[in-house]
Amino acid sequence: MPIPDFIRDLRATVGQQLLYLPGVSAVVFDDEGRVLLGRRADNGRWAIICGIPEPGEQPAVAVAREVEEETAVRCVPERIVLVRTLAPVTYPNGDVCQFVDLCFRCRAVGGEARVNDDESLEVGWFALDALPELEDFSLTRIKQALDDAPTWFEPITAE
Repeated sequence: MPIPDFIRDLRATVGQQLLYLPGVSAVVFDDEGRVLLGRRADNGRWAIICGIPEPGEQPAVAVAREVEEETAVRCVPERIVLVRTLAPVTYPNGDVCQFVDLCFRCRAVGGEARVNDDESLEVGWFALDALPELEDFSLTRIKQALDDAPTWFEPITAE
């Protein structure tokens, strides 16, 4: 995965220490109710489409941009389905990041699903009863996107 220029600039100053960053993810549905997935180039696993907003970029704009950049599918974000701070990730080069994921339910409005950059090995539409193996968090986000419940977030626990 390419490192965004603004993160590369930060790394020149802060080194490999933890960066706390925004992230966006998209559960994109087509008119047939299928979900758009990409098989990631970094780990070979199927997942929903995700990425990092550029400085000053609105999250909804970022999620639509990431979907089109990675899959050539144009989409419209409809609502936020989940907000969650993820566990820190240490990349092979030693950089450490922790993301706050804003997950959007999106509706496809054009384009043909295909690998559109170097971040995916495969891209495709999947019926909900024929999903490839996915990590639990991708499944959770798909489930939340199907539900009309309010946005999910980690509840406050009493101390």
